[in-house]
Amino acid sequence: MRSANAKLQAIWFDLDGTLVDSAPDLAVPIHDMRKDRGLSPLSDEALRPYTSMGARGLILRGFGVKKGDESFDGLRDEFLSRYEAAMVVHTRLFPGMERVLEHIESNGLMWGVVSNKFERYVRYIIDALNLTSRCTAIVGGDTTPLPKPNPANLFYACGVAGADPRRCVYVGDDLRDIEAGRAAGMKTVAAAYGYCGDELPPSAWGADGLIETPLQLSTWLAPEIA
Repeated sequence: MRSANAKLQAIWFDLDGTLVDSAPDLAVPIHDMRKDRGLSPLSDEALRPYTSMGARGLILRGFGVKKGDESFDGLRDEFLSRYEAAMVVHTRLFPGMERVLEHIESNGLMWGVVSNKFERYVRYIIDALNLTSRCTAIVGGDTTPLPKPNPANLFYACGVAGADPRRCVYVGDDLRDIEAGRAAGMKTVAAAYGYCGDELPPSAWGADGLIETPLQLSTWLAPEIA
């Protein structure tokens, strides 16, 4: 268990739907692929809840094709090729997140990203947003062989930072983020402003904290930092 007087060392963020709003750029390949196939358009709002599942979720919503189906691999490869060509057109930090990062940094804490997205994509996005020099660890789903909900990549981030997992917080917008953080021995915060899906609500994930906006994270962290 974490010592009652142990100071926090690092805050780790999921990327899509937690640190950055990437849904508009992730939706574009689905829109274009449906158009090329003569399918009726879907709204961004229809795709947004599936964004936290990555290509798998977006292909399921866009085409009704699930992983393991015969056409899935081809659709996934086309989706990734289109997405990789234009990953940071509309993607930005969520409103208020810059102030949260400044608050974390001003209190001498480290922060970084642990995502299930390919590491090369995560690094590209973080660099395009001019955050690389501020980010202590950049970890993708393929950084180790075991993506979330396995805690391996959170342990990897802690190794890069020289941080004790018991003195870290993980923030995410998906149940598997909370499961991974809990398995790593970290405190967890559910980002209800993110993509979150349409199944179990964030309030039922068992996280230590629940925030409706990024700025609420600073408030939640205040007693942890003190």
